[in-house]
Amino acid sequence: MDNIKLAFEKYVKLLPENGLLVINADDPNCAALAKSAGSSKIVTFGLHTNNANFVARNITFNSNGFPTFDAYYNNNFYKTVSLSVPGKHNVLNALACIALSHSYGIDRQTITEALKKFTGAHRRYEFVGTFRQNIAVYDDYAHHPTEIQALAEATMQKKHNKAWIIFQPHTYSRTKNLLHDFAKALSPFDNIIVTDIYAAREKNTFDITAQDLVKEIERIGRKAIYISDFTEIAEYIRSHAINNDLVLTVGAGTVSKIGPMIVDNEY
Repeated sequence: MDNIKLAFEKYVKLLPENGLLVINADDPNCAALAKSAGSSKIVTFGLHTNNANFVARNITFNSNGFPTFDAYYNNNFYKTVSLSVPGKHNVLNALACIALSHSYGIDRQTITEALKKFTGAHRRYEFVGTFRQNIAVYDDYAHHPTEIQALAEATMQKKHNKAWIIFQPHTYSRTKNLLHDFAKALSPFDNIIVTDIYAAREKNTFDITAQDLVKEIERIGRKAIYISDFTEIAEYIRSHAINNDLVLTVGAGTVSKIGPMIVDNEY
């Protein structure tokens, strides 16, 4: 962590005298960067820091989990903002966009209209399709416990019956080092399927398997199953998911192939 903070400090020190630093006031490590900004202008945003320049209040979510909130600038009402991406973490992202755009003179209406039109980045809660009676399938790149936790929180805001997650751990070292954190992050989902670890650049010198993650999930009191074959996973979902369920394929590897298999019923 010390090395990460030092890297950001060096980065911020590259700002010119008339530069701009937009920082998340909710994060102490981000807030500490202000002292490295020299004479650059500093603009802050946050969900929990009321004295930040830009804050969000009166946050609500629709049936898709898309938030609407009132943005305040220096404690004065700025604009009501509606997003087309799910999750509270995207409210924070939107505040960052608003803070930056406002600082460069973009008008409020243009900012809010642009945010409303944004439907998400590739593999970030990306809609894949539906099958049978309104069973929605999404795909997400999340491969770290913090990302999965944000994904779970966003899912809980969406109107659905049961939530399924098909998780492909990414690298043996990360799975080994963060085994408990992964289990905890996955635990809010109603149904958990874990497939084989995606090796990426590594060889398995860590004595870790996907079954170890399943055992850790069960150790903390939740049920999970291990399925290696993608076709078998797709068939399992198609035979077990019911009306209004929500299915997520999650990971930074090849797990994204499963969603189209489920939706199109083509293996």
